[in-house]
Amino acid sequence: MTGKNPFFWIPVSLIMKNRFILSLGLVVLTVSGCATPPPKNSDDLCAIFKEKPRWYREAKESYRRWGVPIPILMAIIYQESSFRARARPPRKRYLGFIPGPRPSNAYGYAQALKETWEMYVKSTGRKGADRDDFADAVDFIGWYGDVSHRRCGIPKRDAYRLYLAYHEGHGGFNKNSYAGKSWLLGIAEQVKERASIYSRQLARCRGKLEKDSKKKRFLFF
Repeated sequence: MTGKNPFFWIPVSLIMKNRFILSLGLVVLTVSGCATPPPKNSDDLCAIFKEKPRWYREAKESYRRWGVPIPILMAIIYQESSFRARARPPRKRYLGFIPGPRPSNAYGYAQALKETWEMYVKSTGRKGADRDDFADAVDFIGWYGDVSHRRCGIPKRDAYRLYLAYHEGHGGFNKNSYAGKSWLLGIAEQVKERASIYSRQLARCRGKLEKDSKKKRFLFF
């Protein structure tokens, strides 16, 4: 250092000229640096979609593409991650406090395994799909339900058995690997019940969601 001020001056005109670009850069950095928070009221599907209208359009697109109803898609996401974008299985603890490895590489809204996610990407051609992106995750669950329908003969409106296949894998489901797992059967029953509740709630607000969705498309939202 020579003793001169280490900072340099930038002409005000240059700053003013580029302030929009600088602001846009800050917005992009902010958005990319933090995950989308879960909805405030995850027990009410109408409240979820009111808070996050884009999720309704993305869940609807998955339903259109794969035929698994929106309430079932959302009930499975609730069960797997509680709508947390970066959810992971908790680490094992040694001596009650020393963190150990995670039981699997499941990640994201759908808690999809890396290997299964790669199968999804290869099957659908959705290169660049991310497990912590809601649109990709809800499409993944729809895809998996469609495969469960074809490989296991599970109706696409059977939330109970769709979840069992989702948890056990198609080979495991066809071998009845869930039999005797009372804890898993209980969870599948909870998914079924939540899907039923979500279905009744969606029937109440679908008209408004559709109206708002069309309005936002018109405004290029």
